[in-house]
Amino acid sequence: MSNIEFAYPAFFYALALIPMMVAWYLWKGRKATAPLKLPGFENLDDRMSSSRVWMRHVLALLRIAVITLIIVVLARPQSSNQWEQVTTEGIDIVLCMDVSGSMRAMDFRPNRLEASKNVGIEFVNARQDDRFGLVVFAGESFTQCPMTTDRAVVVNFLKEVDFGIIEDGTAIGMGLATAVNRIKESKAKSKVIILLTDGVNNRGDVGPVTAAELAEGYGIRVYTIGVGTKGNAPIPVQDMFGRTVTRDMPVEIDEDVLQKIAVTTGGAYFRATDNNKLRAIYQQIDELEKTRLDVKHFSKKKEEYFPFLLAAMLMLLVEVGLRYTIFRTIP
Repeated sequence: MSNIEFAYPAFFYALALIPMMVAWYLWKGRKATAPLKLPGFENLDDRMSSSRVWMRHVLALLRIAVITLIIVVLARPQSSNQWEQVTTEGIDIVLCMDVSGSMRAMDFRPNRLEASKNVGIEFVNARQDDRFGLVVFAGESFTQCPMTTDRAVVVNFLKEVDFGIIEDGTAIGMGLATAVNRIKESKAKSKVIILLTDGVNNRGDVGPVTAAELAEGYGIRVYTIGVGTKGNAPIPVQDMFGRTVTRDMPVEIDEDVLQKIAVTTGGAYFRATDNNKLRAIYQQIDELEKTRLDVKHFSKKKEEYFPFLLAAMLMLLVEVGLRYTIFRTIP
């Protein structure tokens, strides 16, 4: 729970003015109401002590309250930032995504990569208590986002994934090995890699099966997804004049290797042929068992002066309104 702190506590020294204001007000009031004894005016004190006259003190109290609240505003109250250890339910998941040129194919809308990113973002947003990481691969592989519980960070990194950030090719083994290296030190009882590709391994120093055996040794389950329709798929290419044209290209996915990766690690293989099928696959993976994780939540600073400022403004308006209406004729 957040505590209230003050950015400029020195302003509280100004509260020493409040007793001085009260003393001055009492002295002024006593001087202005000196007793006057005259024959025939014995009931004058009774009339002056009427509730309407004594209510004039409300104006002074309101003014003092306004000044006190303004001093609090100047001291700038804030919610204190702190780390809080919270035990939640979740698993560690690395999204391992193919960004090779063939992911431009438009058998998915708008293309395979954008469809994979959109469904991946939905998946991340739906799992609030998990830690996520992101690895991308083409001819090589690298970690796009380290493991984190901050879903907004993962989503932003997913949105930034694009073609051309890595030399072209399909290094499935390297992508999987990078993902394993990223998650292998996790203390979570359930560690998962979701490997998504639309091709055949043709680059890299580590083979897909070797990477799968490495994952199995660390107790990591790998869910593999082959992305692409059956037969041919339209893909934008450049012709000899540098113009972008669409041509049908055969869909080649090494399903045998993807199935072997899944079987070796205790995961499962899925084939996505369109956007809806891909979304359904992620929904199936979303049903993975949960395990306990200790998560550190960080509470950021938050300005808390507004309620005090609003109260001061309202009290000042009330005081001015009373002074020039109800108490206008009272000295």
